[in-house]
Amino acid sequence: MSAINVKNLTFAYEGSYDNIFENVSFIIDSSWRLGFTGRNGRGKTTFLKLLMGQLEYSGQIESQMDFEYFPYQVDPDMTPREIIKSKSSNAEDWQIAIEAQRLKLDSAALDRPFSTLSNGEGTKVLLAALFLRENSFLLIDEPTNHLDAEGRKTLAAYLASQRGFILVSHDRAFLDASVDHILAINKKSIDVFKGNYSTWQREKDNRDNLEMAQNARHKKEISRLEEASKRASAWSDKVEKSKKGTLNSGLRPDRGYIGHKSAKMMQRSKNIERRRQEHIEEKSALLKDIDRADSLKLSPLSFYTDKLLELEGVTVSYGEHTACQNVSFDIRSGDRIALRGPNGSGKSTVLKLICGEITEYTGKLIKSSRLEISYIPQTTAGLSGNLRDYAEKWKIDESLFKTILRKLDFSREQFEKDISDFSEGQKKKVLLSRSLCQEAHLYIWDEPLNYIDILSRMQIEELLLEYHPTIIFVEHDGVFCEKIATKEIIL
Repeated sequence: MSAINVKNLTFAYEGSYDNIFENVSFIIDSSWRLGFTGRNGRGKTTFLKLLMGQLEYSGQIESQMDFEYFPYQVDPDMTPREIIKSKSSNAEDWQIAIEAQRLKLDSAALDRPFSTLSNGEGTKVLLAALFLRENSFLLIDEPTNHLDAEGRKTLAAYLASQRGFILVSHDRAFLDASVDHILAINKKSIDVFKGNYSTWQREKDNRDNLEMAQNARHKKEISRLEEASKRASAWSDKVEKSKKGTLNSGLRPDRGYIGHKSAKMMQRSKNIERRRQEHIEEKSALLKDIDRADSLKLSPLSFYTDKLLELEGVTVSYGEHTACQNVSFDIRSGDRIALRGPNGSGKSTVLKLICGEITEYTGKLIKSSRLEISYIPQTTAGLSGNLRDYAEKWKIDESLFKTILRKLDFSREQFEKDISDFSEGQKKKVLLSRSLCQEAHLYIWDEPLNYIDILSRMQIEELLLEYHPTIIFVEHDGVFCEKIATKEIIL
């Protein structure tokens, strides 16, 4: 297979003071199953656009491959079969049938209008169309956001059988199951590593620990040199002052000798200071690739009873369509409930019902009017304006709000931008930060980790395990659910 050779790549968006990439060089083999990871805003999607030739840059990107990007727009009235053949004109019906079977896609869905498919079905169709195309290298940008847990397992197994793609994903288990190399954007460098995500993370943890140990030794040496420099400087001053001293046994001090001695002490002080500065500069070069994940805080409220709410035989319908049926469970103080189920089983409907957004239903919903709820919706649609106005709208402390965003890797320059210009991951962080600022009895989060980078996911995991809020959430990240949920409700 051929290679994708990146040489001295430098890129910055117009009007930005900082380069997203600066003099970056690496080589990618086009047969790799390459997982692409890094914190939100580091340039993953930008790099894919550079490969597609959509942005101007300095340096070189050399490749003989045709790049294909996922997701892409299609005519909603076309059938999946028509979409696949339009992308891959040589695809035979039997090949399409095999791809559908491998993706656990109902064969009947192949001849329905694309608009009638679920988001998960649509994802599978679009990927199958690209993989059936010859001599193409796929750039797959976060394909799991509309897939339930079972759909993610199916897609991971499918990708593990393919070759030649870059996969942007923040789902740790999904990356482990589907890739054989990792491309990681760190703070100051880019790693290309053979292995899956967990193997790379262990390697990076070992490297970070080594850097931190070196950093500790440097700090200790700098402290010692600072003390030595102060002593040498004090000795020099003391000797210099003795030049103007009184007679010693009737003789005046030898000012030439004393001046020479003072100069030597001063030179020693300067040498120590120079060594100290060299250690400081060496130390500053360390920790350059260590992403600090500062601890987050939360202020959950205590409810006056153990049971916060109860659903009994609840059914929600929209006309002839039943969104959820005969749902029964309760939420008690300290519960961390993962609401599970396949796409279309009514998970978001149940959360909206608890929040009061849905008022038409049958069955019982017992909820105190004094219950304070903090809700994160699944979508970021409609987010716009500046962060100051957003904080004022939600009546949250602006300083605390921005502090949390900083801990989630927002730069101060980001605070001056309109929220509508944020990446999807950054918009999700705005929703999460707002919720963390709110004092609530119950936190209701609907797919809060979509587009959120892995390090931020780990910060949120640590937060929930430390503060024990009462929370019910929908999330398809298996690692997150396994760590956080104290119980599961299956729809």
